Amino acid sequence: MRFEGVQLSSFKLKLVAYFVLLSLVPLAATYWGFSTVAGSGESRQVTLRQEAGLRAALALYAERADRAQAEAERAARSRPLQRALERGDRRKLRQIVAAEPSLYVVGAGGLRAGTVPHRAASFPVDVVTGTHRLGQVVATVPLDGRLVALLRHGAGFDSGDVLVLLEGRRIVTASPFVTGNVPVTAGRSATVRVGGTRYRTFVAPGLPRVPGARLAVLTPKALIDAADARTRDRLLAGLLACLALVGVVAYLQGRAIVRNLSRFATAAGGIAQGSLGVRVPVRGRDEFGALGAALNDMAEQLEARLAELEAERRRVRDALARFGEALAATHDAKQLLRIVAATAAEATSARGSRIVSADGSVVVSGDADGEGERLILPLTAAGEQFGTLELVGDSFSKEQRMNAASLAAHAVVALENARLHGMVERQALVDGLTGLSNRRAASDALHAEAARAERLETPLSVVLADIDAFKDVNDVHGHAVGDEVLRAFADVLRETLRDSDVAGRWGGEEFLLLLPGADEEGAAQLADRVRVGLASRSIPSVPDLRVTASFGVAEYAGETNTEQLVAAADGALYRAKRAGKDRVERAARAAF
Repeated sequence: MRFEGVQLSSFKLKLVAYFVLLSLVPLAATYWGFSTVAGSGESRQVTLRQEAGLRAALALYAERADRAQAEAERAARSRPLQRALERGDRRKLRQIVAAEPSLYVVGAGGLRAGTVPHRAASFPVDVVTGTHRLGQVVATVPLDGRLVALLRHGAGFDSGDVLVLLEGRRIVTASPFVTGNVPVTAGRSATVRVGGTRYRTFVAPGLPRVPGARLAVLTPKALIDAADARTRDRLLAGLLACLALVGVVAYLQGRAIVRNLSRFATAAGGIAQGSLGVRVPVRGRDEFGALGAALNDMAEQLEARLAELEAERRRVRDALARFGEALAATHDAKQLLRIVAATAAEATSARGSRIVSADGSVVVSGDADGEGERLILPLTAAGEQFGTLELVGDSFSKEQRMNAASLAAHAVVALENARLHGMVERQALVDGLTGLSNRRAASDALHAEAARAERLETPLSVVLADIDAFKDVNDVHGHAVGDEVLRAFADVLRETLRDSDVAGRWGGEEFLLLLPGADEEGAAQLADRVRVGLASRSIPSVPDLRVTASFGVAEYAGETNTEQLVAAADGALYRAKRAGKDRVERAARAAF
């Protein structure tokens, strides 16, 4: 028995060694493959983040360029500046541009006023009176370190990222400061060495109106390598844990096998020593035969059970696949809830399911009110409560409960994505300060209403409103009060306009009112009500401040386009400003 014990113990150790060695090759291959994928994935993730940041920075630059263009256009329409150009009054021109350091003026005969930056994007606007061109007003956006720092801050780059301005390959300025060359073409990502440090670099296309100037973002390669190393370390730790688990499982399994073999060896030893009452039936209808028959019956039953389980798992996998496809195909929260309710009932063999959403609405699939066991799962993600999922069935196995929990987890991710998608859609069409439509949404509504007015032959009017002396409010009281004035004007618009009307922030302190079904007379009356409402509105932070606005009204004619309609309203607004402000002017018919 001692010899047998040694042999059986040796078999147990061999079994452990066999399973460990058998697991080493696939685990090593898995580590190599996943570490390679993790490295490339980290670089790809950094590149995507760099692209997103540069897109945001270019959008911020475009906003500054639009503001500069608008500033030049407003200055070009300034009557004092026009008179100074007509008279060639250099002194007066210098006084005018002194208040606007981003502008300079070029007139006839070499007349010039203002400072031209060394490196800047220029936005010229002709100064015209009647049919005479008097000169140009040029707005500039200096391409300096301050601009780059503002773009980097506004675009939300990571703290380690460096935003640079390139002229060709040379770094002109950067935030934080670096110097050197970036030999990467526009739209490409590469690893370069700048100032003795290796960076992962992505270069954006050229800036509009500035030939050869481009933005690029540099991310230190050391940060990427550190993240990659952390991922590999976690992967290695996981694989070593798997290897240890294999060894423990093999040891336990070997011990169980050795224990059973010991029982058979003891019986065989007893027979060998003459205990004739002990039998080791091998053939016939003895104990081994019965054990073999029982094992065969058990194997057949297990095979049938496994087939049933495989069919059930295939059905669950198919349901999960359809569920995933459906979740990926829609951002409609109500539709998602219907899909979740139906799929959860199918995947868990429940008789029915019910989802009670956070807003009180109910989605039912099957017989949700029947008798039976009830499984209730919350639909919660990142602190956001979407409702509860309730399943009704005869009973739920552990696997079915896991399936239900997995479906609920996938569902809340899809519901959260739908919620965020809706937020992004709303933010893309709403001005963040006033809560009104932004220029894009107002312009789309203008084109749609103009087409409908032309098709149905119904009246349509627009009103351009501009807050009087808004720059003085900002200069005297600060931009916070200016923002409060804009919000107060938006509140007056919401209180005065009809539900069918559209109010949008057209730019700066200028607002566009779109009035379907209103002719010029009705639009002028509504504009006057807005004017009176604003004049009587108190600004809470500065109670003594009284704000007024000027209005230009134009009615749409079928033969005109929307640009001409807005231009007519803008001309009327300009006349209201010249006539003393705080008034409503209608567009002259000749403007159409």
